[in-house]
Amino acid sequence: MAKTVFGVNHTLSNSVWSKLLAKEAIRKTWVGKFIGTGEDALIMEKVDLKKAAGDNITCGLNLQLEQDGVLGDDTLEGNEEALVFFNENITINQLRLAVRIGGRMTEKRVPYSLRKVARDRLANAWAARMDESFFNQICGNTAQTNTRRTGNIVTTAPTSNRIQRPNSRTTDQTLVAGDEFTLELVDFAKELAMTVSTAAGTGPLLRPVMVDGNEMYVMFLHDFQVTDMRTSTSVGQWLDIQRAALSGGDVSKNPIFTGALGVYNGVVLHNAARITTGVHSSTGVAEANSRRAVLCGAQAALIAYGGDGAKRLQCYR
Repeated sequence: MAKTVFGVNHTLSNSVWSKLLAKEAIRKTWVGKFIGTGEDALIMEKVDLKKAAGDNITCGLNLQLEQDGVLGDDTLEGNEEALVFFNENITINQLRLAVRIGGRMTEKRVPYSLRKVARDRLANAWAARMDESFFNQICGNTAQTNTRRTGNIVTTAPTSNRIQRPNSRTTDQTLVAGDEFTLELVDFAKELAMTVSTAAGTGPLLRPVMVDGNEMYVMFLHDFQVTDMRTSTSVGQWLDIQRAALSGGDVSKNPIFTGALGVYNGVVLHNAARITTGVHSSTGVAEANSRRAVLCGAQAALIAYGGDGAKRLQCYR
């Protein structure tokens, strides 16, 4: 007796596409919660170009006075101290991202809203790009020369007196097994931030972020460095962070504590997968054997927008 059978590849076989589309995960973007317009913001937003014409902002930095002063009735005139100013220059530029979809019939052939998918992917792409640009800048990642991935401005290498490496290593490329990240480096970095001075030629002090009257620094660590701390068998490593883990109170509600690993020696620790590699001191290329954890204080970075700061998300049909 004959049977009617429709095979898997028969032209009349019905195929159903799931309306749920799998999406690639995106890492958390750290930038947004650290941006503010006040002087205590880790990333200070300059709003000058939102309404005014121009594509460039010069920001001044006035250093603390260091004179001894004049005692008693000694003459003050002629013993004044000159004000010292540094400056930072920001130039803005336009960066646009877009995707293209085929047209109405292309949209008709699949159960997904391609315009919504495109909009979501562009929004994620912008968040990731801001994140990437921030870390390229604060890590001084000069190996990345594509300014579209550094916030539309060239990165600057960190000065040698602002770098701490384990075991007295002098370059990123000389780091080897045994030079893993430890809490001791957090102590050294904070010490350096609090003891540098213009008088000694090491640069201005790193001003901490004030959180409800408490002075705090923020350090970003790569996941590899966090794992090194977690697995360290030395006395007083990860356990010390856990003793000082965040536990309620108004301070923990501050944005710089959101998602933090904990607090150690007045430094809020965050793990961030976009912390960059080191840079070879001679060739200028990325050094995959190292990562650049960064200690930040108030106004560690500046960000500026032209117009209202809105990102233009485009989807072509």
